[in-house]
Amino acid sequence: MRPAIIAHRGARSLAPENTLAAARLAYELGADLWETDVGVTADGALILFHDDALTRTTDAEQRFPDRAPWTFTAFTLEEIRSLDAGSRFVETDPFGEIAAGHVAPEALAGYRGVPVPTVEEAVSLTQALGWRVNLELKRQPPPMDAFPLLEAVFALLDRLKAGPETVILSSFDLDLLRRARRLRPEFRYQAVLGFYRDRPIDWQAAADFDELNPRAGLTPPAKVAELAAAGKRVHPWTVNDPEEALGYLEAGAAGLFTDYPQRLVPLVR
Repeated sequence: MRPAIIAHRGARSLAPENTLAAARLAYELGADLWETDVGVTADGALILFHDDALTRTTDAEQRFPDRAPWTFTAFTLEEIRSLDAGSRFVETDPFGEIAAGHVAPEALAGYRGVPVPTVEEAVSLTQALGWRVNLELKRQPPPMDAFPLLEAVFALLDRLKAGPETVILSSFDLDLLRRARRLRPEFRYQAVLGFYRDRPIDWQAAADFDELNPRAGLTPPAKVAELAAAGKRVHPWTVNDPEEALGYLEAGAAGLFTDYPQRLVPLVR
């Protein structure tokens, strides 16, 4: 089986991260699947969002100036859906791909005003494309830190009839993953490792997981080779340089998370 190229938050170097536009573009570029982050709104809706604060990728600070620190769990779905989740990408060009001429002007125009998607929209799009998505289950910031995330996610997947052919589940919260695995053993579960970039990974903490998604900066190719030899499927994140990617592929990585599927897909095709 050839290694999987996993579009990190979609093709986020070319489109606003964690939007349906970034997902569609990753699919068009030939990524094997995409990865996104599950968040919960103040009224219990499941959305795609990475940071605790809405400010880096939306216009929340301008729209709601009196709501600092703009934690997404303090906003309702209606409020979050009213935000512009695309213009900040156009204006800041976070990966320099716009300046390099790699994003067409008509695409840029289309990114302005795109909304934060719901998880339902993300999974439905993935199903329609006959594709696959990795849903990272995040610890939710207060006031939604006690929200029954697993139950809500599984209820949604059951309603959409989205099974392991469509969805992989991952998390830094290994106890949450273990509970999910007990509840629904038919899904694939991937332990995300290396939350702190300046601390070594505790590999033993994830010894009971067959699939590991470790921070690339803390996981040299030699470690990937060691883990692969022990039967683990290893998917380092985030690998954007083709030369670095080749080192991991030669070491036996089962897949690579990347912000640049346009660079890495050709390496494995």
